[in-house]
Amino acid sequence: MPKARNGAVEIEYETFGPDAAPAVLLINGLGSQMTRWPAAFCEKLVATGHRAIRFDNRDTGLSTWFKPGESYALSDMAADAVAVLDAAGVKKAHVAGVSMGGMIGQAVAIEHPDRVLSLTSIMSASGAPGTLDPTPEAGAVLTTAPPDPEADREAFIAHGVKNALTIGSPGYPWPDGALRERVIAEHGRAFNPTGSARQMAAIRADGDRTERLSKLAVPTVVLHGADDPLVRLVGGEATAKAIPDAELRVVPGMGHDLPPALHDTFIDAILAAAARAR
Repeated sequence: MPKARNGAVEIEYETFGPDAAPAVLLINGLGSQMTRWPAAFCEKLVATGHRAIRFDNRDTGLSTWFKPGESYALSDMAADAVAVLDAAGVKKAHVAGVSMGGMIGQAVAIEHPDRVLSLTSIMSASGAPGTLDPTPEAGAVLTTAPPDPEADREAFIAHGVKNALTIGSPGYPWPDGALRERVIAEHGRAFNPTGSARQMAAIRADGDRTERLSKLAVPTVVLHGADDPLVRLVGGEATAKAIPDAELRVVPGMGHDLPPALHDTFIDAILAAAARAR
């Protein structure tokens, strides 16, 4: 697959659909690889007449990993996203991000407004005080280290499945065995257990984006689960309140994930934002 470059950082990316179609840039969340935007989801976007572009954030997947003691900013991650657009030959794109990816998408809209046609911020937050406070159980997903996969593969897999269920959508369960398969596939593709901490540090350092978001003039849809325990609904509400004329969509039964049963819901939100850009 191709790689984009932002200085010394290489970003793995993949495109779906014709180059001439309007592009949707898909940005993932903390520690998650671009495969969290499944190929089936990307193909559904392509079927609506769009080009889908997904990529591994820095410190994740097949993009550049950083060493202990190194750091970077959310702005650097936004610049990575723009580098992907450059490499894919895209001048302007519809930007959709989940969780940390929503925050990166917000930063792209704030710092590179000429590259953004619309913004869909999903299960994300503005960074304002109180918008990033998970439930204790969900917070433990971020702070509890996984078992060593080389020492106990089954314990590692069980840990990943349990975490997914803890933050997932109670109203939209995954098919039997799908989460286990995902854990195995993601570990086989790339495993960088220290990257999430550096990404989290970048989120915290960026702080409250409310004032910066208030100056945006980009069509925006904010999608959030009513039952999200990791980035609770207040995060989406604050984001929609901060961005002028943003539309807030709240989905009962949705948690902090993208199960197959919610693919159409996510795509509808992205298309709604894109339609407002015309």
